[in-house]
Amino acid sequence: MNFNLLFENLTNPALLFFVLGIVSVYLKSDLEIPPNSSKFISLYLLFAIGFKGGQELSHEAFTSEIGWSMLFGIFISLFIPLYTFFILKRKLSVADSGAIAAAYGSVSAVTFVTAVSYLESHQLTLHGHMVAIMALMESPAIIIGLVLISLFNKEENSTKIKIHSVIKHSLTNGSVLLILGSLIIGYMANAKQAEGIKPFTNDLFKGFLAIFLLDMGITSGKKLKAFFSFGVFPLVFAIIIPLINGCIFTMLSSLVTHDTTNRFIFAVLAASASYIAVPAAMKISVPKANPGLYLPMALAVTFPINITVGMPIYFWLAQHF
Repeated sequence: MNFNLLFENLTNPALLFFVLGIVSVYLKSDLEIPPNSSKFISLYLLFAIGFKGGQELSHEAFTSEIGWSMLFGIFISLFIPLYTFFILKRKLSVADSGAIAAAYGSVSAVTFVTAVSYLESHQLTLHGHMVAIMALMESPAIIIGLVLISLFNKEENSTKIKIHSVIKHSLTNGSVLLILGSLIIGYMANAKQAEGIKPFTNDLFKGFLAIFLLDMGITSGKKLKAFFSFGVFPLVFAIIIPLINGCIFTMLSSLVTHDTTNRFIFAVLAASASYIAVPAAMKISVPKANPGLYLPMALAVTFPINITVGMPIYFWLAQHF
């Protein structure tokens, strides 16, 4: 493997801002991003990715490869929570196992955004249909996680989970709705119309991403302290399982596409873990699941592992296998 890719990623300004956020917490600094600003930036990133993806999609013809790719993405989001649940259940409660499995089967929009920036640094362009696939992969894992909790929860007086309300919540989740809506708007807009907002959707993107990752670093640093009290199992799981998922699905993606960028994005989607959509769904449907466990696993461990070590590995595999 070309370790230059790894070192190049480790010196990426966006990643270094993430590290700065963690360092600031341990130095007990008062550095913080105001909540309203953080929310605006996250909305901006989803909007920019969705709109640019829609523009790319408008230049693509729907092919059998795109159709199979969409089915492959849904398969990933169904398979990962199924197998990880039974690994987790050996050490953790049913509620926690289901919530963590759902998080790792679903996707992280911020990891996806970082992956797009990684591709751009290698002069490669994201194909628009991969944005649609990312949005499609949000909900199935949540539903599978909740079904598994319902099946294996042996408490007689446990509250029944209403699957239809979960599906509705998953589809109307703000991040899913924004990225799908932006994708459709980007698809409908012609090149001249899109040119008018290009400075906003393209030129400012990396700067906003760096500030957002600074905020993610601060949040991660605060959650790491409590997370270590759960022992070594969640930590090992949050490091090893995403790397395994990313590597396996990089290679399996060759069954549906031979494009390097598509295969790399499939790897990132398989390796990432949701810390926005899944926690929101679990808070409503499974209040017994401990957010102090699945949230730090996804955000404070898996996210930095993916953007430092994972992405260079997945990119290399996509190029050579």
